[in-house]
Amino acid sequence: MSKKIKVALLGLGRVGEVFAEHFLAQIQEHRAPVEIVAVADHHPDAPVALGFAQSGVPVYTDPLEVAGLGEEVDIIFDLTGDVQMRKALRKRLQATNNAHTIVASEVIANLLWCFFSDAPELPGQAGPGRGY
Repeated sequence: MSKKIKVALLGLGRVGEVFAEHFLAQIQEHRAPVEIVAVADHHPDAPVALGFAQSGVPVYTDPLEVAGLGEEVDIIFDLTGDVQMRKALRKRLQATNNAHTIVASEVIANLLWCFFSDAPELPGQAGPGRGY
């Protein structure tokens, strides 16, 4: 594959931070054609958010801004654990006629986690709809 897959990560709390670290390690280790193009978290001064910012990745405090990036994002990993946020993201994509970007939930993150680690699921998961 010659085209990079452009990914955004939303929610860098307990689950998102662990997922982001392992995801980045896998991208680097396998030289995967994947680029993290945006992240969003309520706390832009958190260490993981600052790490992304120092690497030139835009950090947003409003996840809906990421949904407004259009085709600049192929996959949005919603790791917020907030069902209402997921609904709002999909509404925003629909309102902007973005049929390109997909929203991947914690279920997809857990699927990938199966290949990242021997642990059966992402550590620190609060469960669907319980926030981060």
